[in-house]
Amino acid sequence: MKKVLTALAVLFSISAFAQIGEKNFIDKNYIEVTGTSEIEIIPDKIYIQVVLAEKDSKNKNALSVQEKQMLQKLQELGIDTKKDVLIKDLTSNLKTGFLSKDILLNKQYQIIVKDGKTAGQVFLALEEIGISNASIEKLESSKIEEYRQEAKIKAIQAAKEKASLLCNTIGQKAGRALYIQEQEIMARPIYANTVMYAARAKEAADAADLNFESLKVEARVLCRFEIL
Repeated sequence: MKKVLTALAVLFSISAFAQIGEKNFIDKNYIEVTGTSEIEIIPDKIYIQVVLAEKDSKNKNALSVQEKQMLQKLQELGIDTKKDVLIKDLTSNLKTGFLSKDILLNKQYQIIVKDGKTAGQVFLALEEIGISNASIEKLESSKIEEYRQEAKIKAIQAAKEKASLLCNTIGQKAGRALYIQEQEIMARPIYANTVMYAARAKEAADAADLNFESLKVEARVLCRFEIL
């Protein structure tokens, strides 16, 4: 028992000596700076929303015909309809007429394409088969996590460069980092101006290429560097 108590006492003494002997970073001379970075990305995931609806109860096959035509057109454009075409919603509405009651169907699709040229071709193809209820839902990047990491690295590098510049101005140097805090990492998907992009596609030639706004990834870090 005495041996255990002795060991604990020695351990406590060593710990106390370390705390006294080594200054807390708050007691050291340091410079505090904020580093920021912004990366612009060309979106490679463009979400197109398409709604097919039964407008005429006399033609019960209208929706299925349009659906078949749409899928065929998309395949001709090289789009994988099993992977990149999804049914987001399927609804039915009861329409009451003077002589009968009909159930009209609505189908909402999501089509994912990789570039503005393909997106423009999709709009033109839909227009050719009489589908006008189409819009661009949002833009994303498939490598967003990689860009987030890159933005963090650039923000820290920017902080070190800023600290070095300020310290060199007064004849000193920025040493090792004493404190790093990630303040903000933003990756903003763009919810597109669907009316504008749809109009561009309809007015363009067969090789329509829609130029989308770049996505942005922003990073901000707070850093403290020792002044040497």
